[in-house]
Amino acid sequence: MKLVLATSNRGKIKEITAMYSDFDVVPYSELIAPFEIVEDGVDFKANALIKARAVYEALHDDTLIVLADDSGISVDALGGAPGIYSARYAGMGASDTDNLYALIEALNVQGVTHSPAHYTAAIAMVSVQEEATVHGWMYGTAIAEARGEGGFGYDPMFIPSGYEHTLGELSSEVKVRLSHRSKALALAKMMLQR
Repeated sequence: MKLVLATSNRGKIKEITAMYSDFDVVPYSELIAPFEIVEDGVDFKANALIKARAVYEALHDDTLIVLADDSGISVDALGGAPGIYSARYAGMGASDTDNLYALIEALNVQGVTHSPAHYTAAIAMVSVQEEATVHGWMYGTAIAEARGEGGFGYDPMFIPSGYEHTLGELSSEVKVRLSHRSKALALAKMMLQR
């Protein structure tokens, strides 16, 4: 079964491809020219569906299934920010590093060294038969510093519940087991296999 990923994020592509080794997984940019998708949904689910639908329609091939992810971190001390704006928290075109340090700075401005936080992942699947969405969450603490070189995105500032190290310091095996995206992808995989 060919599964097309509606993302060009290398970290997400690597994570999804590893977890879906029994599928023929391909980023959409290998099939068509990348194009801008306006993510103007009100929540993660809406944005995941927007991406999956846009890529599915652009491919013009009803034998394919398109999978899209929308995910981000919500920090309690910042009223749930950055939330659905996690990928562009430091502005359009910002890098993962720019976003990471913008969030650390936001905590520092509030005079907060740590705050309860959680990651959300919404996975949308669009095919000729149906549209479906699933969610996964990971809870923990956001800290106002970056620790560790592993992972991507906000991983160096997030300590999962029950741990003392950030996702940037933990092994990839531990991270995959705890990950919000892994939890959502496991649910999505069950639906795809069905």
